[in-house]
Amino acid sequence: MHRFFIILFLIFTTLATTAMARSVTFLRDAEVERGLDELARPILLAAGLNPSSVKIVLIDDESLNAFVIDGRAIFLHSGLVMRLERPEELQAVIAHEAAHIANGHLTRRVQNFRNSRMISAAALGLAVAAGAAGADPDAAGGFAVGASSSANRVFLAHTRNEESSADRAGIRYMVAAGIDPTANISLLEIFRGQEALSAGRQDPYSRTHPLNSARIRDVKAAVAAYEGRFETTREAQYWFNVVQGKLSAFKRSSRWTLRKVRNQTDNVSTMRRAVAYHLQPDARRAVAEIDKLIAKNPRNPYAHELKGLILHDNRQFNAAAQSYRRAVDLSPNQPLILAGYGRTLLAIDTRDSVRNALSVLEKSRSRDPYNARVLRDLAVAYAKTGQNGMASLATAERYALQGRMRDASVHAKRASDLLPNGSASWQRAMDVLRAASAAEKQRNRG
Repeated sequence: MHRFFIILFLIFTTLATTAMARSVTFLRDAEVERGLDELARPILLAAGLNPSSVKIVLIDDESLNAFVIDGRAIFLHSGLVMRLERPEELQAVIAHEAAHIANGHLTRRVQNFRNSRMISAAALGLAVAAGAAGADPDAAGGFAVGASSSANRVFLAHTRNEESSADRAGIRYMVAAGIDPTANISLLEIFRGQEALSAGRQDPYSRTHPLNSARIRDVKAAVAAYEGRFETTREAQYWFNVVQGKLSAFKRSSRWTLRKVRNQTDNVSTMRRAVAYHLQPDARRAVAEIDKLIAKNPRNPYAHELKGLILHDNRQFNAAAQSYRRAVDLSPNQPLILAGYGRTLLAIDTRDSVRNALSVLEKSRSRDPYNARVLRDLAVAYAKTGQNGMASLATAERYALQGRMRDASVHAKRASDLLPNGSASWQRAMDVLRAASAAEKQRNRG
């Protein structure tokens, strides 16, 4: 059984036995993910971790939280990211979570998690680290996670000793990377007083990261031990502005965004204004703003991608394809940009555009294997080109990724009947069938 479907089996055995199941939405955007990677890279290197092996995953949740499950992903709630005031605070969050990975704090909990049969969240971490997509079809796919809220808190919670160790290590990583460690103090100040609240009123971060006055004093003492002048780099400030600005532009009301960027002409403000007008919707103004950004920096692939999105959503598919094509030229291996281009080519719906869409979408999927939105588009492209077996396979894998294992089984059986027996694609269909069968048996036992 392929590794991915072993992961799916672990997820869905838990779905059958847990008291609650909820959908976790991952926010996917090529530019935001680039920004998070840029901010995390110096921290991860200082921690002795490979930046290409640890994915920073953004969860659509207004509460304040950050956590790790296994060594391949650091999860950040959007509410926390938007609450922070400077790049060093975001890097302090990443440094703290990286310390939990580097210091081996996850080994004990993974064993405990296995023993308690609550492996779904750990499996989620593995799958997301490999590139799982968001839950809203417009945000690129879904992923079901089953676990009771109390059980999640037990698993995710760190001991006070682990927190103290991660605090000290995170500060060392920041200093080694030349990043101001005092951000750890202002970060903790955000959560001061949380432990005095009832559990229902606390932010999740306070429930999973024990915080008290002694810990804050220890952090202040640890920071004071490092003397030196730390300055925010232009690159860090830029990427922080991009991450926070684009996230808030899509999450907040357009009126709020336009008020925030009034009379501001920098690149990030122009991008935010374009998003705000797009959400109103006012396509003319949105395109005018993004054209200003492109005129100032014609080699910015994310500006061309955003223009493509705006045009696509306004059904100007041929113009959108031109913008996406330029974005792909500038960033040929970015899977989310490729996905947008392929989707637009599919919308043009000519014989040539569908054939080209299939090629582009296959390239996107090869770089981001578990993007459910790409799987949906691939299924359409395969069907339009007469490859019904591959269309059924892509649909089966999309349903499996979303936790709809019975639907996945139906389409996987259809795919196995249509695909050449023993081929790689046929084997993938059989993997889905085995995962679905295992999940069904676990449900019956539960």
